[in-house]
Amino acid sequence: MRIFDLHVHSKYSKDSINDPRWIIKVAKKKGLSGVAITDHDTIKGSLIAKKINNDPDFEIIPGVEIKTDIGDIIGLWITEEIKSRSWEEVIDEIHAQGGVTVFPHPYRGHRAVEEIANRVDVIEVVNARTSKELNKKAHELAMKLHKGISAGSDAHVPFEIGRGVAVINSDLRKDLIRGEVKPIGKESLYLLVHGLSFAIEKLRKLRGE
Repeated sequence: MRIFDLHVHSKYSKDSINDPRWIIKVAKKKGLSGVAITDHDTIKGSLIAKKINNDPDFEIIPGVEIKTDIGDIIGLWITEEIKSRSWEEVIDEIHAQGGVTVFPHPYRGHRAVEEIANRVDVIEVVNARTSKELNKKAHELAMKLHKGISAGSDAHVPFEIGRGVAVINSDLRKDLIRGEVKPIGKESLYLLVHGLSFAIEKLRKLRGE
């Protein structure tokens, strides 16, 4: 059995303070087998984490969360920056790199939900920054469309890491696409964590970062 948090942000997202080294340290302390670092619109954080990780038993999945014209789309196992911001082209770019497309928090800020869901490989059914009701709707959508499922904390600060995880028994990539993962999550306090992200972004902007 292995446990992965598949939606974590580093300081290379403008609303996060997580240093890649912190992410690795905290995740290992919490007993995780690996994390996917999925910064907003850049793979920089995940590539840095992959480079500094010296533990062969801990896996860094390089990823990105792209803000498209109709909502966010995550790409996992990618190695180059995604250039497009058109949702269909983003999916095509991720697949062209051999990556896996994930639809994060489908009912939080997206348009054309079923249209996106039909095109992606995997639907995130546990997001610790999303309510239980909306996560349940996401799970029902994945089951309806026979899609793979994923889970993540959507962490922007260290204490959030590991609050949403996917438990697997064999190969992570294959299990995700087949829907053969056990999603587990503990909802973070919405106003607290989103308030922290808002404050972090404002402070970094004032500092010119």
